[in-house]
Amino acid sequence: MTLLLIENGYAFDCQWLYLQSSISKKLAIKSYSYDFQQLSKVINRTLLLGGNLLFHLTTMKLNLTKPLVIFDLETTGLDISKDRIIQISYIKVMPDGTEKRGNHLVNPERSLPQLVVELTSITDEMLADKPTFKQIAATLAHEFEGCDFAGFNSNRFDVPMLAEEFLRAGQNYDFSRCRLIDAQTIFHKMERRNLAAAYKFYCGRKMEDDFQAHLADQDTEATYRVLQGELDMYAPGKQEEEERQLENDMDVLNEFSRQNDNVDFAGRLVWGDVKGPDGKPLLDKNGKPRKQEYFNFGKYKGFTVADVLRRDPGYFSWMMAGDFPLETKQWMTRIRMRESGLMGK
Repeated sequence: MTLLLIENGYAFDCQWLYLQSSISKKLAIKSYSYDFQQLSKVINRTLLLGGNLLFHLTTMKLNLTKPLVIFDLETTGLDISKDRIIQISYIKVMPDGTEKRGNHLVNPERSLPQLVVELTSITDEMLADKPTFKQIAATLAHEFEGCDFAGFNSNRFDVPMLAEEFLRAGQNYDFSRCRLIDAQTIFHKMERRNLAAAYKFYCGRKMEDDFQAHLADQDTEATYRVLQGELDMYAPGKQEEEERQLENDMDVLNEFSRQNDNVDFAGRLVWGDVKGPDGKPLLDKNGKPRKQEYFNFGKYKGFTVADVLRRDPGYFSWMMAGDFPLETKQWMTRIRMRESGLMGK
């Protein structure tokens, strides 16, 4: 994209590298036509004086040699083999810049999980009279013939899912002949997410100016300052959007930092809902779903640890003798003692 900054009648043509959610913060902009440090001073001075900045974003024309399909999927879940597409949307961009858009709701021939309904607002009723993927597969394969593909996290999910659906529908679409562009991969590679990048973003200084990298004591000091900077930036009084507000509370930060439902650090065991005879989650005294440990690997994946220990006691011995992390074995021992009534005795 091209960023055109207009301030006091002067226009600066810039490359937009990173724009924070609130323009009341310092913008990281590299200028082609103006010295970067001077441009930063112009931006900061204008903001401090209560001035307004006008941004005009223009879309860069893609340099294409064949059509590019930018697409996204909504699905019944994240399992490439078991789940199904419920929506496919795409923009087909031709080398001459013309665009063709398509959007299809797809009947997965199964009920949607409640979580998917909540995330997408797509319901079973909306899909009941829609074609199955098999019914539109030939049309899509023809539409995508000779195209490259682009998406966000598409190389890890959307492309494999689409390929699987084509094969199930009897369409041998060969993605190995396509160039696959993933905007998320570009984002992650170009906008670093390491400690040095966080220090510069939240503290406004280059880490190498303040610390020597890759020394534990120096990285610890930098991390402390980054955490303080994060809590300052996302304080409720400084962010209008509720989802960008973060309380200075360790319970809140602990929950926010959680990236998975692992019981053990290796992820061999995961937390799952305790379900009643009707299959619905049972709630605790606070109205939240009760949790129990499930296996996340092997032949008992998806089974509760407690049930497996009762039905197959030898599985515990196998894990204790196996090449599992000690912490995983510690969790297995705790669960076994709890289920046998030995915990706390």
